[in-house]
Amino acid sequence: MRPVQAELAAALRRHAIREGEFTLASGRTSNWYLDGRRLTFRGDALDLVGRAVVEALDAAGVDTFDSVGGLELGAVPVALAVARESGTRAFAVRKDAKVHGVGGRIAGPLEAGDRVVVVEDTATTGASLLAALDAVVATGLDCRVVGVSLLLDRGGALAAELERRGVTYAPVLGAPDLGYPYGS
Repeated sequence: MRPVQAELAAALRRHAIREGEFTLASGRTSNWYLDGRRLTFRGDALDLVGRAVVEALDAAGVDTFDSVGGLELGAVPVALAVARESGTRAFAVRKDAKVHGVGGRIAGPLEAGDRVVVVEDTATTGASLLAALDAVVATGLDCRVVGVSLLLDRGGALAAELERRGVTYAPVLGAPDLGYPYGS
């Protein structure tokens, strides 16, 4: 495990991991839960979050991108941390299109032709992350998703879907890195 991964794992254990009975967004039940916002909404953790994701992307060969974003709410602080670390722009994908103002599902400076990284705090099935990826593609801005990253992959199955879509996958940690089996 790289030093930044170990540091992130320790921070997640300290601030964001809860044990008990939980129903996940996927509908599955689990005896542990990662409340990523308990870490990513901490000002003292933003540098760590940004470094961890940028290092994971770099290790996977994604070293150039123009913008980074993901689905509201969990992905937004991750996107901001990565944008700060990488010097790129951040955006958020709304769950529902806004009908007033400029409208649409994208909030922030996503621009035509951008090479995009889509992020999330955690995923079991990856449904939210894939919804954000699909929203970027649907903008009509000719953006190319060059990578996907998240702080913790709980489920272990997202890599196959992203490979099928031709998108580089760069999770910072997997559930086994925190002592839990994938899909638990």
